[in-house]
Amino acid sequence: MTRAAKAQAAAPGQPARAAALALIRRALEEGAPLEDAALPAGLPGPDRARALTLARETLRWVGPVDAVLATLAERRPPEGALAILRLAGTELLALGEAPHAAVDAAVRLAKADGETARLSGFVNAVLRRAAAEGPEIWSALDLPRLATPDPLWRALRADWGRDGARAIGAAHLRPAPLDLTPRDGDAAALAARLGGEALPGGSVRLERPGRITELPGYTEGEWWAQDAAAAIPARLAGPGEGRRALDLCAAPGGKTMQVAAAGWRVTALDASEARTERLRENLARTGLAAEIVVADALEWKAEPFDLVLLDAPCTATGTIRRHPELPHIRADLGVAEAAALQARLLEAAFALTRPGGLLIYATCSLIRTEGEAQASAFLRAHEDAAREPVTAEEAGDAAFITRAGDFRARPDFWPERGGMDGFFAARFRRRA
Repeated sequence: MTRAAKAQAAAPGQPARAAALALIRRALEEGAPLEDAALPAGLPGPDRARALTLARETLRWVGPVDAVLATLAERRPPEGALAILRLAGTELLALGEAPHAAVDAAVRLAKADGETARLSGFVNAVLRRAAAEGPEIWSALDLPRLATPDPLWRALRADWGRDGARAIGAAHLRPAPLDLTPRDGDAAALAARLGGEALPGGSVRLERPGRITELPGYTEGEWWAQDAAAAIPARLAGPGEGRRALDLCAAPGGKTMQVAAAGWRVTALDASEARTERLRENLARTGLAAEIVVADALEWKAEPFDLVLLDAPCTATGTIRRHPELPHIRADLGVAEAAALQARLLEAAFALTRPGGLLIYATCSLIRTEGEAQASAFLRAHEDAAREPVTAEEAGDAAFITRAGDFRARPDFWPERGGMDGFFAARFRRRA
């Protein structure tokens, strides 16, 4: 290790910053999602958590930070130095880090890398200006618009109008709280034990949970983490009473566990062996049972089920609060490709639904093409399918029900409670 690298490693917080910097560069330069597995193996737990937080917040605020840097720097620096400026700029302007600490840490990062060492003076100068002049510039920015990349902004504005797009963009700037689904369905009791809030719809919300694996009831499998909006589609199934259910695209298993806990005999299907391993672990921890099948949902055949739940692959635009890298790691949203796959999966799911049975279609997308439009097209194509409207009690709030009777959540809903993921769900009955 060089002298500069040793000095960096010895400085408080630097290992976490260095790891965050690597994640940020992988996301913005290579299109790689943020993953704990991408962090150095020997990084201690607190530093791992700090690195992921810094990387997420930098990618959440990269648009506004870039606007400030463009005002203060005479030229756009190479990618390595720009990543350091983005990280430090986020600490300074969005996270409230002490200026001397953020600037000193950034200069150390620059000196520790041969690619950026010669630019350490430039980094220092730009960030000193950011500390002095940045807050005034920051206060005049349209933060929700600048934080929303153009392809996503255009899609949100087309579906929800300018005000809706801005409200969603503002919601994306706030980290998501932790929501839990209780295995026994008793949200009030779980909220009382953990000091959380029991939400309408049956979830429990924790604002400052700490390490999730250390919360009471984790080891015993009394609950699992699942956003309040993501928990609604499986609740639309109702009690199973021993009937057969199929969860397509099931991993990591939140909906499988919900349906199993409601008394259904569940077959959980997913195309990924690696993802089903997480599903097996979750079932083992909670003591719930399901038959697990690794197969392509478009090709798999079986006797029809009483319930088929399809949480289809999508653009995942509803989860940007939790995954702020998503709008930055692809040149476009990929809506057309996602919608085409969803339509094929809906056909396969309907073929596996018995006459008189239920089909629930869901996506974690904010784009109507993947939700409302997909449901309408499916109904037009199938005279033997009827929509079963979602009730206010099932959705948790009458405001979450569309005029057609489907469930629609957005990140800007329930702002007083901390928001929720974007989600869509429609329930169909196959006519006998």
